[in-house]
Amino acid sequence: MFGIVRPCTHRLGERFKTEWMAHLCGLCLALRGDHGQFARIVTNYDGLLVSVLTDAQSGPAPGSRRTAGPCPLRGMRTASVANGEGARLAAAVSLVLASAKVRDHVADRDGLLARAPIAAAARKVARGWDRAGARTGASLGFDTAVLVDAVDRQAGIETLAGPGTPVLVVTEPTEAATAAAFAHTAQLAGRPGNAAPLAEAGRYFGRLAHLLDAVEDQAADAAAGAWNPLTATGTPLAEARRLCDDALQGIRLALREVEFTDAGLAHRLLVHELRTSVDRAFGVSGCGHTGVNAAGQGGHGAPPPGYGPGPGSPYGSTPYGSAPYGSAPYGSAPYGGNPYGGGAHGGNPYGGGAGGPGGPGMPPPTGPGGGVPPQKPRRGLLAGCAVAIGLFCTCQLCCTDHEGPWSRKKRDAWCDACDCGDPGCGNCDCGCDGCCCCPCDGC
Repeated sequence: MFGIVRPCTHRLGERFKTEWMAHLCGLCLALRGDHGQFARIVTNYDGLLVSVLTDAQSGPAPGSRRTAGPCPLRGMRTASVANGEGARLAAAVSLVLASAKVRDHVADRDGLLARAPIAAAARKVARGWDRAGARTGASLGFDTAVLVDAVDRQAGIETLAGPGTPVLVVTEPTEAATAAAFAHTAQLAGRPGNAAPLAEAGRYFGRLAHLLDAVEDQAADAAAGAWNPLTATGTPLAEARRLCDDALQGIRLALREVEFTDAGLAHRLLVHELRTSVDRAFGVSGCGHTGVNAAGQGGHGAPPPGYGPGPGSPYGSTPYGSAPYGSAPYGSAPYGGNPYGGGAHGGNPYGGGAGGPGGPGMPPPTGPGGGVPPQKPRRGLLAGCAVAIGLFCTCQLCCTDHEGPWSRKKRDAWCDACDCGDPGCGNCDCGCDGCCCCPCDGC
């Protein structure tokens, strides 16, 4: 998988995670259905945005979902997946852009592609993907020539670029390609009035994709002696970050002009998760609601004057000040302790206090009526080995949540690891449904 929008599924929540997976699997199956099994390797996170935007404008429609059969990447489970023109357009765009990426690697002589026989085979595959994408695009009324033209112009622009060349000159072909793809989703959804703002959003998204790729690869490109747009044009990281922030704002404003049926997932990916992608590329905490930016401010901005750390705080030097009644996070109770845990006047009724059922003399409740659920017994060595082999062979270890083979404790999928660096990321649930005043994003 490749792409700049790589959402943490813990942050998406159950609803958006299900929708996102439906579009990802729909793209993968559209590639297989139109172009064969091998084409599925070009499935990427950014390509599915085309499918998401089409769905967000057209809304639920007959035939827009279908039940896919068991797949190893879903732990051999069935799933409802996106189906129809949006997924097929995403497949066509993914093929052409993957072809461009392959040709770029061949031109840079990266890795094994430095060997002539392998480079020749890669070029042949890329030409096949170009033709396949063009066929699918033509059946949807989309001319992929605009994408191919952008790729061809890119090489010439990079050859001429040098110190002092504005970096936006280098990103222009990518901007044109993504603008065309985003705008065509309006035609597929039957909302031609959305084409102009979606083209604007696509243009900014293409700029972000190009810049973030350059930022992430700059050190590796320098070590390998490869061409990098930031290095070649002498663009400092501070300027690249400013351009990325401007692009984020441009996407947000453009999406406000789009008439959506259900903007939830599109907004989540193109506003919230895209900001996280920018923060991740520049080495800033990626979770907007609790992260800390380069200025030391959290996702909700800096605390009011006098309430931050340091001597100016009336409550001491903790991040939000020490409480006036003691050293506990919210202060000890003024009358002999916290009334909900270990104080002199009663215990926590839910455990840990002197007078509650969880306190001394009263074991915690168990059983079907509530309380602590009974623990499943551990599996033996041989039984655990058999389960582990089954989980591995069906890809459930890396692709789905599962029980530990021996401990039987719930484990997250290996490939589903949270990358936001925030242990509380699952608590971010703004419920904004497409607004641009989300408290957890600071927009």
